[in-house]
Amino acid sequence: MTIAAELGDGQIELVSRIPSASNAAFFGRVGDTAVIYKPSAGEKPLWDFPDGDLAQRELAAYLVSEALGWNIVPPTCVRDGPFGPGMVQLWREPGRGRRAVELVPRRERMTAGRRRVFDAVGDPELPVAIAHEDSAELRRIAVFDVVVNNADRKGGHILEMPDGHRHGVDHGLTFHEDDKLRTVLWGWAGDALRPDELAGVARLRAALTGALGAELAGLLSSAEVEVLDWRCELLLDEARFPEPRIGWHAVPWPLL
Repeated sequence: MTIAAELGDGQIELVSRIPSASNAAFFGRVGDTAVIYKPSAGEKPLWDFPDGDLAQRELAAYLVSEALGWNIVPPTCVRDGPFGPGMVQLWREPGRGRRAVELVPRRERMTAGRRRVFDAVGDPELPVAIAHEDSAELRRIAVFDVVVNNADRKGGHILEMPDGHRHGVDHGLTFHEDDKLRTVLWGWAGDALRPDELAGVARLRAALTGALGAELAGLLSSAEVEVLDWRCELLLDEARFPEPRIGWHAVPWPLL
């Protein structure tokens, strides 16, 4: 039995509410396993995403992560809980080292292993820039975000694990059929994709023709699944990271 399947069994014992979450979210346990539980009843209405389906999008993001083979999204399921149906995800505790995405002095020179995204403008009292690490683990999250059309990749949605691995969380705002990519991971914009990244996207596209496509059809609209396949095809054809669209607010707020 997979970890995701195990999370679907047993009673959820709530420990505390997570006050920083934009929607209702709780830390809890399923047996001895620490989890985060987001009931659908606690979702705030959004003008561009249907009400009550963010949990399904979180599960879809996990399934895509598994198909890519990159272990980006922690094991996730949708199940009933103390406040009704919602998303349950394995809790991952990040380390205390340097953050993958951070604000730095605007004039700071980027050392090896860091990428500048952009400088803050308009406020002379705020001479900062936003930068992120230049690592294979974070690059894969950036590719994943393009594929799932992530509209909300904040720096705080990246978990820096002690062993160097990077997890991505909070994927309710994904898979929209319109281009809504908002991310702080623009440091590779226009760069060529690496062979292992292209291979992951190819694995995903192949999986969409089988069981994965059937699973996603129960979680997303038919148009969203079709456009997911199209995004994979486009990435494979162009073989490079996209660049921000002119006239589109291409970063989320807050950034971190």
